[in-house]
Amino acid sequence: HVQLVESGGGSVQAGGSLRLSCAASRSPYSSYCMGWFRQAPGKEREGVANIDNDGGTNYADSVKGRFIISKDNANLYLQMNSLKPEDTATYYCATGYVGGALLRPQSYSYWGQGTQVTVS
Repeated sequence: HVQLVESGGGSVQAGGSLRLSCAASRSPYSSYCMGWFRQAPGKEREGVANIDNDGGTNYADSVKGRFIISKDNANLYLQMNSLKPEDTATYYCATGYVGGALLRPQSYSYWGQGTQVTVS
């Protein structure tokens, strides 16, 4: 079992930046892929970005060109630039890829508790 802990969330004005971090309880990962997801109040959880073991990345169209996903050892990061009010959500990291679409929440089995990002 892997425990994930996100940090780095906060409140920022539109146009600002935040860097989220996700620390895992063990390394190295056996998961093929890790990802960042977000969920706004009243909305379904959606994929933001993922990165695989070869460093390949995918991004949701809504964040392309603004967000950058990266990882090192047991840590996952999300650099968020040019933030918009619509980016406001609780952000989660996930691992334990079980197959399926890479930005689909159901494709991951381990989740952190989330970190709140508010853009005004």
